[in-house]
Amino acid sequence: MAETYFDQISNQIKTGNEPYQWFRNRIKELGTPTVPELLRSGELSQRPHPKHLNMFVYAPKLKDKLPYYDTFPLIMFLRPAERGFYGLNFHYLPYALRARLLDAAGQDKLNVNAVMSSRLTKPTIKRYLLGYTRSMFRRIDTEDNLTAIMLPVQRFKKASDTVVWADSRKIARWVMQIKITD
Repeated sequence: MAETYFDQISNQIKTGNEPYQWFRNRIKELGTPTVPELLRSGELSQRPHPKHLNMFVYAPKLKDKLPYYDTFPLIMFLRPAERGFYGLNFHYLPYALRARLLDAAGQDKLNVNAVMSSRLTKPTIKRYLLGYTRSMFRRIDTEDNLTAIMLPVQRFKKASDTVVWADSRKIARWVMQIKITD
C-alpha cells in the first residue's frame, strides 16, 4: 500500500514530543492533502469511531439558517443522539487551541468525561444527523491525532476561518467568565 499523508508526517517524528509548530511546518512542506486523499487513506465505517478522532463530509440540514458551518468536520464522538450523534469539531478552534483541547481530552486515550470540563468544548460541540453525512467516517489512528488537528482542511461555508475562530474564542472566554463568577 502507498504511504499515506499521515505516514509521511509520522516518519519524520524524532522524539514524539515535537511542538505543534513543528507539525504545522511539516504540513506546509508536504502541502495540504485533499479530502478524497484523506478519506481513502484510512479505516472507514458507517458510524463514527468512539475514542478516536473522525473525519467525514457533511451537509447540514439547516445550513440556510446557520451563520456558518464546516463541511469536512474533524470530530471526537461524544454520545449518540436521535438520528445522529454529538461530537466536538476541532476545526472550530484555531490550531493552538485545538492542541490544548486534545490535551484536555487525553491526547492518546480520548476521554469524553475529561474533555467536558474544558471551556474550549463549548464552541466545538455540534450535533450531526447521520442522514446528512456525505461520506463514510474516516478513523484517525491515535498516533496521528496531533497531525490531524494541525491539518488546514476545515471547509467553512458562509464565513472565513478567522471569523469562526474569533467567535469561538469569544464563546470560550464567556464560558470561563461564568465559571469564575459562579
